[in-house]
Amino acid sequence: QHYYITNNLRVAMTKTNRVVTETPYLDQKPGTSGLRKPVKTVQQVHYTENFIQSILETVCELDPSNRKLLIGGDGRYYNNVVIPLIVRMAAANGFKELIIGKEGLFSTPACSAYIRTHKCVGGIILTASHNPGGPDGDFGIKYNVANGGPAPDNVTNAIFQKTKTRSFYNILDPVDISISKIGRTVLETDQGQVVVEVVDGVACHEELLGTIFDLPKIKDYLLQNNLCITADAMAGVMGSTVHRIFGDILGVDSSHLIRCTPLPDFGGSHPDPNLVYAAELVTTMESGKYEFGVAFDGDGDRNMILGKNGFFVSPSDSLAVITANLDCIPYFVGKAFAGVGRSLPTSGAVDQVAKKLGFAIYETPTGWKYFGSLMDADMISLCGEESFGTGSNHIREKDGIWAALAWLSILASRQCSVEEIIRSHWKEYGRHFYCRHDYEALTTEQGATVMAAVNNYTAPDCSLPAMGVTEVKSCVNFSYTDPVNGDRALNQGFVFTSVTGSRVIFRLSGTGSSGATIRIYLEYYSTSEVDGDAQEILSPLVEFALLVSDIRALSGREAPTVIT
Repeated sequence: QHYYITNNLRVAMTKTNRVVTETPYLDQKPGTSGLRKPVKTVQQVHYTENFIQSILETVCELDPSNRKLLIGGDGRYYNNVVIPLIVRMAAANGFKELIIGKEGLFSTPACSAYIRTHKCVGGIILTASHNPGGPDGDFGIKYNVANGGPAPDNVTNAIFQKTKTRSFYNILDPVDISISKIGRTVLETDQGQVVVEVVDGVACHEELLGTIFDLPKIKDYLLQNNLCITADAMAGVMGSTVHRIFGDILGVDSSHLIRCTPLPDFGGSHPDPNLVYAAELVTTMESGKYEFGVAFDGDGDRNMILGKNGFFVSPSDSLAVITANLDCIPYFVGKAFAGVGRSLPTSGAVDQVAKKLGFAIYETPTGWKYFGSLMDADMISLCGEESFGTGSNHIREKDGIWAALAWLSILASRQCSVEEIIRSHWKEYGRHFYCRHDYEALTTEQGATVMAAVNNYTAPDCSLPAMGVTEVKSCVNFSYTDPVNGDRALNQGFVFTSVTGSRVIFRLSGTGSSGATIRIYLEYYSTSEVDGDAQEILSPLVEFALLVSDIRALSGREAPTVIT
């Protein structure tokens, strides 16, 4: 365990100041997973302090007794400025123990693991996930609660209400604390001692994964079959974990582990693991050299799985395959499996597996926070989203490297290729042809106009056009009631469903930093056409989506920004 105290420094007395701000900011409503804004926005005077003070006050009100807080991030630009700021503000607001990843680095799944293992009140995570970084990129601040998961709506709403009336923040005088070395510093403040501990941001997560998977078995499988695998960390925070697990433990040569040094601007790339932004990995896999490839996003919670010759595994299929092969993962062997959760836009592929195996299935809004209460109540053991997120109840965040190791466990047990596993799965359960069209960087007004046009079809007396030659039976605005605590989430997306079960879904994304992004999800299920071309089969659904939304005319866009 690499994360225990190695030295003990003491910093001289420092006092608390109350800084009066002139006006609050009214645009700090958290989205699907925290507050995300362009860097230039968060660099405004008192902007970051306004949001951090609101988080700290909310946390103190929710749990007056626990004063142990984790601070970490994905290494993006401006983290090095905000981490010392949070230390000074947290100490000034009565927090007594602050845990920081070495160099400020903590992947999102590692944060969740550490919060849970070390019983923190929660954690402030500086990440904009898969959004670009750098001075002209995005910045993000999210709060994770004591179960290790993203703050639920009642917490983020409380934070937002405070930001709108904020007139001050508390902060210590500047202090000189190094976060480049593992160790412990004691701050002497006018409110008592505050311990700042710099820890190995990988070790706790690494140790947990070692209890979930049979890593020696995976290593033997790779060696005995002389198989090459590759991983692309996309210059995000997961690079260190990739080197430790893929390199040191599984024996993968470092030359096959690409972009594993975290960079503030992610090397100028967009750290989103999909077929467009991870094109370098796609090209590498198409060469046929590697049996398995995986890419991770900026904060390490998302993943894209590829097989030999670039065979793409959709996130929806990935969740279904893992669910169908639980016996390959030691963590699930010999224990009751509670059920599966999936977000609304995720295809129904896992539903087919759950139905056959007798598992409960829960459909939630997009956002990992909606899985948290279900996992805490032992209602689900596994969950996933179409947006390249997969995970289990070992933590309360999606976990990119967990998904990769789950797939490697299946390969080692089944002794066949990624493509063979997928095609065998389709043969047994049928195939959900699936595609997502993203219209990014629309104006807020354009986004609202398109969604208003779609909303017209929810009227009870509205005539619904056909989806190709198939009748459409309904259009609903999806709302969700949490079966554990009764919390309601309204207006989560418009869902058109055909009489044969095909779906077209429209949703405004909650992970952008400005403007609006509209996502259109297309899904067609078949038990007979499993080897068909997805784009050809989905073309009637594309035409239907263009018709009901009029998105070309209303947005001025002739085509989506990204198709995955």
